[in-house]
Amino acid sequence: MILLFAGVRFSASGFGLLLFGKNISAELRVTPWKLLLGFALTQTFIQYIFFYQAVAASSASLAALLVATGSFWWMLLSPLIQKSPWPSAMQWLGLVIGGTGVTVAVYAPGAGAGNPLLGAIFMLCATASGALALLLFQRIKPTMSSINATGISLFTGGVSLILVSFQAIGSFQEMFSSPVIGSTLWLALVSAAAFSIWNHLSSIFPVTLLASYRFLIPICGVLEALLFLPDESAGWGLLAGGALVVLSMIWAQRSKRI
Repeated sequence: MILLFAGVRFSASGFGLLLFGKNISAELRVTPWKLLLGFALTQTFIQYIFFYQAVAASSASLAALLVATGSFWWMLLSPLIQKSPWPSAMQWLGLVIGGTGVTVAVYAPGAGAGNPLLGAIFMLCATASGALALLLFQRIKPTMSSINATGISLFTGGVSLILVSFQAIGSFQEMFSSPVIGSTLWLALVSAAAFSIWNHLSSIFPVTLLASYRFLIPICGVLEALLFLPDESAGWGLLAGGALVVLSMIWAQRSKRI
């Protein structure tokens, strides 16, 4: 049922963005459909199938921490896809520190963690998909605006999530009560704003620069999960591992200027 909720959220979000899009038909004619399909699959469909599986298998705080691994994927995938330089020795050291942090966090994540190893595997798949989506967008942005590309991605991916959760469609009316509809619309607005701003920033700044600011996401996510979810508490592993992950990301980005 969570995939149905996600599908409705993202399809509504994408539809709302497309209402504000300009020159959509003209941009569709000059943008390869394979790139758009790959972007929709990786940014929305594949990423969030694994993301929600990760949250279901482990804890929200651990999943929020592991969002940081998206920056590591960027550093690894960018040289393969964009032919950018490979990480330096200092940056490889940062990746090793980050990997150690993830291992420590998974080892002792704290209360309510469920199956942290399975959750970590799912989350690594999700962040790899998200990193691949951003790299694909670098090839889309010359012929399509970030609003149009994001709208198409969210709408297409959202509809796909609805289709794969067809068994829960029979409970649609029961599931989407008035409070849930209100929450869904709010989250759709948040998704539309967040993804369009993020993709727009990636059209202005290089992916490697954005990676240095991505550590704010796990910090905020972990703090919010611990503050608002009563069943979760941070173990020593989550705190120590989170510190190592943030340290590794700062280290990796600072080493580019040395």
